[in-house]
Formats: sequence, structure tokens, C-alpha cells
Amino acid sequence: MPYFGLKGGWLTFWVTVACATDMTLFGYDQGVFGGVIVTDDFLNTLSLGGPQNTSLLGTVTAIYDVGCFFGACAAFWLGERLGRKKTVLVGTTIMTIGAILQISAYSVAQMIAGRVIAGIGNGINTATAPVWQSETSTVKWRGKLVVIELILNIAGFSLSNWMTYGFSYTKGPISWRFPLAFQLVFMIILFSTVPWLPESPRWLIAHGYEDEAFQILADLENKDVDHPFVLTQHKEIMYAVEYERKNGVGWMDLLRGRTGTQGGTCTIRRLLLGAGTQAMQQLAGINVTSYYLPTVLISSVGLTNELARLLAACNSVSYLLFSLIAIPNVERWGRRRLMMYAAAGQCFCYLIITILLRFSVDPSISVQSQRQVASASIAFFFLYYVCFGIGFQGVPWLYPVEINSLAMRTKGAAIGTATNWAFNFMVVEITPIGIQSLGWRFYIIWIIFNFSFLPVIYLFYPETADRTLEDIDRLYRENHNLFIFRDKEAIAPKRPAAYVEIEESEVRRNSSIDPRMLRRAVGKVTSNEAEFEEREKV
Repeated sequence: MPYFGLKGGWLTFWVTVACATDMTLFGYDQGVFGGVIVTDDFLNTLSLGGPQNTSLLGTVTAIYDVGCFFGACAAFWLGERLGRKKTVLVGTTIMTIGAILQISAYSVAQMIAGRVIAGIGNGINTATAPVWQSETSTVKWRGKLVVIELILNIAGFSLSNWMTYGFSYTKGPISWRFPLAFQLVFMIILFSTVPWLPESPRWLIAHGYEDEAFQILADLENKDVDHPFVLTQHKEIMYAVEYERKNGVGWMDLLRGRTGTQGGTCTIRRLLLGAGTQAMQQLAGINVTSYYLPTVLISSVGLTNELARLLAACNSVSYLLFSLIAIPNVERWGRRRLMMYAAAGQCFCYLIITILLRFSVDPSISVQSQRQVASASIAFFFLYYVCFGIGFQGVPWLYPVEINSLAMRTKGAAIGTATNWAFNFMVVEITPIGIQSLGWRFYIIWIIFNFSFLPVIYLFYPETADRTLEDIDRLYRENHNLFIFRDKEAIAPKRPAAYVEIEESEVRRNSSIDPRMLRRAVGKVTSNEAEFEEREKV
């Protein structure tokens, strides 16, 4: 019996467990090295101590993101060729090799090699897991489940902070090797769950595996394969596949800037919008503190190593708890509002942090007053994480999956993830040098970026909450306007009534038709051309 007899919500639950474990591992990897790089035994073993090694230490930290970038690029090809779950297994295997190299490192070269290899695996997985989750989830749960995964990403980040804080009281190699080794626990869970879970039905339909796709759609909905709703879902996916094949844009045409006679499915714009959310996530300045919060609190605020570690760990718990606000509100408020609210809050926090750190080095006030002013900035580092956790933690990972068409979904998610890692590398690489060279002025950069996100999101980003993935395809077939804010249906947080009416009409129509008439022969990609042309005109 496939999937141990699980269907409906329980089957979706176990897909979520696998994807969430992957994102928890991602969060753990993001946070663990920030605690490792301020560990004396690590610095002594790899000869990375002292201000003369600040740049090299930044490179060892940031090189992980280079691996993630190339892993996300590899997901372009792997995700479509192997399918979603096999791609996750490949990524996890590569991560395991990288983790073992890091755990056993006695030289900078081996540590760099381990971080690059682990990064490649993580890049593959983070580009694939949100796609797999979205393509196996119902409309009402899709946004919530992806946001839950990203909240568990924060849980992994929090766990890594407490892990490195606890082991900071130990001496010798265990103080940093065990925290690095703990990531193997997540990899074991992935190897134990992913192989027996269902493949994405949308990927199966796009590659001609009809019978298997019908069965998985039925199992996910806990309905019979001939149920009208299952048949309607299959038909909508098929229509999206056929439309994309007729009007989609190939990679070579994309590189040459060609989009067809009428822009077809607005492929380039949708790719840029998806990648844009990932770029904004990094340019919001989150990894100034995710990777380096202990360093920031030591260098910019003047705290002791022990207190900086403790506050970083406490902040991660606050970050986790407040990010829970996004679960009910990602559908209620919509993606656009969450991102705009978060960007405004993040801008305010960095503005106050900059002002306070500026006065903390003012020679006209006493040393005691300088320390008090610097300490006041800690509250706004905490508040920044609250704002980021509510809006910018989950939505940038969800949006590229939703905004891109089926044929471009894997590529769009991979481009978005690659964009995230490219900007991630830039931020992580420049932060130690920026803090050392610019001091409080370094934080002005993030004020400007966060402020600029508000008009960009308002003008160009359509709402994707409460829509099926096929609704988004319909939007871009019917609306080619660049400035989306003028279209009230496109920015409404609730699904437009016109889309609901179309779906209900299709369900009624399919309930009166022999199900065998709607199912294609296995392995063939055919379509009712007359119906296709009729629907294209609607």
C-alpha cells in the first residue's frame, strides 16, 4: 500500500515534515557558524584569530553561500529532470559529505571545501523543497505550510544559537565540532522520510505520468480518482501545461530578451518578481545579524563574549515566537501587505539602531552614557527580528513558487534561491569589514534598502494569497500591465469572485461527463485543441 495507507491531511503532513526538516537544517546551518567563529579552539585550530584575519574569517563564513548559489543553479536542471523528491535526496547526500568534511577539519582549506560542498547540497534543497510543498498542498494550506516551514527554519536557527552557547562552556574541539556534527540528525530524518512520500502531481503531469498523477491528486484530496474535483484539478493543470508549451519562453530566448509576439505568459517579469523577493530578503540586512549577531554585539555594542552569545540565543527565541504571527495572517493579510508592513518596521529599527550607535561614540558624552546608549540599541535588534519574522522570513520563499508558471516553477524557484544566496554571500562577506571600517555608518545602508522596498512592492507585486497556482497563470494571460497596483482584483487579499465562478463551473461540468473522456493515454501529451483555443479567448 503506497504511503503506508496515508491520504488527505496526513499525507500532506508527512510531506510537510520532510520539507520542514530540510528548512530546519537550513536555519541550523545559518546560525551555527556564527557561534563557531567566536570559539577560541576553532580560531586556534584553524589559525583564524586576530584582526589581521578578519577578511579571511569572513570568506570562510561566506563561502558557504557561494556553494548554495551553485546548488540552486544546479536545481534548474535536477528539479525538472529527476523530480522534486529525488532532487531533495541528491541535495541531502551532498550536504552529508560537506558536513563530515567540516566536522573533521584541521585546516582552513578543508573547512572551505566542506562549507562549499554543504552549501551546494543546501542550495539544491532550498530551491526544491518549497516547490514540492506548494505543488502537493491545497489552496487554503499552501501559504500556511510554507510559512510554517520557514518558522521551523527559525527554530533551527534558534537551536544552533543555544547549542553553541551551551558548548561555549566546554573546552577543546567538542566546543565547535559537536554543534557542527548535530546537523547530521536532520539529514537522517530526511533519508528516513523522503523516499516513501509522493512526487509532485504537477511534475508528473508535465512529464506524462498520467495514472500516477491522478492517483496522487486523489490521495492528497482523500477522494476517488474519478471525483469531479480531482478531474477539474487535473484539467486545470493540463491546460496550464499546454498553454505554457504554446506560449512559454525557452532559456535561450530568455537570455536574448525574447518573449514572443505578445509577451505570452509574462515569463521574464514573473521570474524577476520572484527573484526580487529573495533579493529584498537579503538586502533587508537580516544576515548582518543572523551570521554575526554575537560579533555585532561585541564590536558595535561593546558586550562581553558570554553576554553576546546569551543575548543572541535569547533573540532567536523571540524571533521564533513572533514569527508565529505570520501563520494565520499570511492568507488573511496577503503576501503584499506582510512584506510592506515588515519593510516599514525593519527600516524604523535600523534607523533607531544607527542613531543610537552614532551617539554611543560621541566624545562629548561620558563613557558610561555611551555604553547606556549602545545598550539601548539591543532592543531594536530584537524588534528588527520581530518585523522580519512576521513578513520577510517566509513570503520571499513562497512567492517565487506561486508567481511562476508550471513549466518555469522549478527554474523560477531556483533563480530566486540563487539570487538569495548571491546577495547572502555579498552581505556576509562585507559585514565584518563594514563594521570594522565604517562603524555606525554601516547600518545606514540597510535603512535605505528597506525604505526602497515599499514603493517597489506596492507598484509591481500582485497578490498570490488565496489563489490556486493556475489562477496566477490566468492573471498573466489576461493582464500584461507592468504596474499591477491599478488592478484591484490582482492586489486583493481574497480570491477574485470571477476565478471562483470559473472553478465551480468546471466542477459542475466535469460531474456530468464520463471521467474516462477526460483522462489521457499514459505517457502521451495530447489536448483538445478546440477547447484550448476557446479557453484562450476567454
